[in-house]
Amino acid sequence: MNAPTPIADTPIAEVDAFAERAAAASVAWRASSITERSEALRAVADGLDARADDLVELAQRETHLAEARLRGELRRTTFQLRLFTEVLAEGSWLDARIDHAEPDYPMGAPRPDIRRQLEGIGPVLVFAASNFPFAFSVAGGDTASALAAGNAVVLKAHPGHPQLSALTGQIVVAALSAAGAPAGLFAVIHGTDAGVHALRAPQIRAAAFTGSIAGGRALFDIAMSRPEPIPFYGELGSVNPAFVTRSAAASRGAEIAEQFVASVTGSAGQLCTKPGVLFVPRGSAVVDALAAAALPEPAPLLNEGIAAGFRRAFERTAGHDGVAVLTASPASDGPVPAPALLRADVAAVIADPEALVSEMFGPAALVVEYDEEAQLVTAAELLEGQLTATLVADDGDEVARDLLPVLATMAGRVLWNQWPTGVSVTWAQQHGGPYPATTAVGTTSVGTAAMTRFLRPVAYQNVPDALLPDALRDANPLGIPRRVDGVLAL
Repeated sequence: MNAPTPIADTPIAEVDAFAERAAAASVAWRASSITERSEALRAVADGLDARADDLVELAQRETHLAEARLRGELRRTTFQLRLFTEVLAEGSWLDARIDHAEPDYPMGAPRPDIRRQLEGIGPVLVFAASNFPFAFSVAGGDTASALAAGNAVVLKAHPGHPQLSALTGQIVVAALSAAGAPAGLFAVIHGTDAGVHALRAPQIRAAAFTGSIAGGRALFDIAMSRPEPIPFYGELGSVNPAFVTRSAAASRGAEIAEQFVASVTGSAGQLCTKPGVLFVPRGSAVVDALAAAALPEPAPLLNEGIAAGFRRAFERTAGHDGVAVLTASPASDGPVPAPALLRADVAAVIADPEALVSEMFGPAALVVEYDEEAQLVTAAELLEGQLTATLVADDGDEVARDLLPVLATMAGRVLWNQWPTGVSVTWAQQHGGPYPATTAVGTTSVGTAAMTRFLRPVAYQNVPDALLPDALRDANPLGIPRRVDGVLAL
């Protein structure tokens, strides 16, 4: 596996300079109009589209991902940049609220004039992910949502695709400059020490991360131990359990097996929403179909660090007393990790969920056989927080009534008869969940609501109309939905 050509670490003095410029840029950018922000985001999207061939070719060399996958991911990246321009124009993200003064307020004392909106939090530090070199990297969702919210961004590049990060950063900076955005609004830094130093910089007001539990937790602890702690939005790890009822297994076992294998092995299993454990009835058609399944040929993983981590996780799970190999690629002993499915009994999982239900970031999963559907509820109640949980069932399956509420407690997104890989960028999307899936259970890193991570509420009391932000003026010059004296006015 050829390593990408590295880029020298950013000197600490440069990191400090980037943070200073980001602080000044945030002040100007927060005061910019919705039109100005929208034009800048569109310019970045157009710039990326114009260099698509160069970006995809470089991404292929550094990540080993297929061209079709990368082109689709780049399209998603520019789509979400443009989607945030629609969010900006629609205006509900401001959550504008106006309470006019009322001398006879029932509380027992006069109510003053109070007006509240959400405003940019300040410079945001984004740690790019390795497995999505476009959509969760330099110009990905964290960057797009932070810029849309009115904040400067300092982007810590992932060492898995350094040259791609540098080129993408150049395109973003040039597009923002051409659109008239403030200087210093976006910068890319390289190196672990540079990233940690930036996280401690007093100018940084929030941070976002996508990666491993160990790495994310270490950064979270740094963010919390600063003299002034800051919000840290980390997406860390998820097994994304899937539960198959007895009736579903009986009626479409082969179909379920085929779809599960495709979801597990897509992008060589290097997706944060890959279903890593499948609960199925003992001896069902699903188990038979999985045992006979032809798994894909081994494919290089993103980098040697991920490959080594996958091997360790797979060996740890496979070496458990209650685990056996269900099926594996004939080439599974080769230098490139190969797809494999392991097998365990639900009793073993219930007895030791922490050891058996753990993330294997790569092309492998654990198939768990159960006897009674009540065991699905018992097992689900023992699992840690997840990004997703899937229920494959038929209408009328009684266990669904008991299982769905448990899954909703444990996961940020609950799926019915669909698979979790593939996270659509929409207004209603939720990509987050209880720890260790994320460090901030009340937020999402995908979809239009991602902006809320990088906003904070500000209330203006008794401020003259002429001095108020546009969203809070009586005339509503932005034409946005607002809550006025408790009534939602559109």
